[in-house]
Formats: sequence, structure tokens, C-alpha cells
Amino acid sequence: MPSKTADREAVYFPKLAAERLDIALCRASTAVARAAEARAHESGIGVGQHLVLKMLAEVGPCSQRVLSDELRIDRSVMVGVCDGLERAGHVRRERDAGDRRAYAVTLTDSGRRLLDRAENAVPGFLDDTFEELTTAEREQLSALLGKLLRIHP
Repeated sequence: MPSKTADREAVYFPKLAAERLDIALCRASTAVARAAEARAHESGIGVGQHLVLKMLAEVGPCSQRVLSDELRIDRSVMVGVCDGLERAGHVRRERDAGDRRAYAVTLTDSGRRLLDRAENAVPGFLDDTFEELTTAEREQLSALLGKLLRIHP
């Protein structure tokens, strides 16, 4: 039989989340991030690596700074992400023709194959993670988060 303490805990968080949207959003974000990392590792690629490969496939070669800024990944973390991808042969770093002080990160064929595998896993992950939401609710959540992040389609 659950203790009175456990009963109070089971009731308190929903009340807190209803009062403090920031707390609810942080907890939801943490839960989704953990699920994403767990699923990503099944594909043999971390979430940060996946995002880097995806951006390179869509926009072409770019600097680590641009990758970091666009993907909102700390620059020191981005160095490690790119180092790992380069060691595995999924990206190459080459001198940037436009700025000889910088290096452009370029997607390789191996990186494209890894990205394809990772992208194939995304729909199932999204369905599993957001199964409690209807399609309309998912679209609404996406629009609301876009507003919060000031992203315009």
C-alpha cells in the first residue's frame, strides 16, 4: 500500500506543472531528450551527430561555428561532435575557400548512409514519444514551440 508521502508526491507534480508552465516544459524536454538519445544510439548515432549530418545534407559544407549557431549546440560540444564524426569517416574538414582561417565540415558518403538510417528511425520515434497527442495536438505543439523559439515557417 502506498505511503501518504507517495500519495502527496503523485498529486503534487501535476499541480505544480499546471501552475508553472516553465517547470512542465523543462520536464517534458528532459523526457523527450532522454528518449531521443536512447533511440538515436540504437541507430548508432547521437542526437547532436544526427543534427549535424542532417544540416550538412540540407545546406552543404559549413563551418563548425555555423553548425553550432544554427543547431544551438555549444561550440565546445560541437568540436567533440565533429571530431567523432570525422574519426568515423562520416564528415571531412577542409579549408574553407571563403575564409582560409576556417574549416568547412563536409558530409561523406558514409555520413549520408548513416543519416539515412537515422532518418528512417525518426517517424517511429516521434509516434512512440508523442503517442498521447493527436495529429492536431502535435501540430499545435509544434506551432506553440515555434512561437516560443521565435521560429517562423
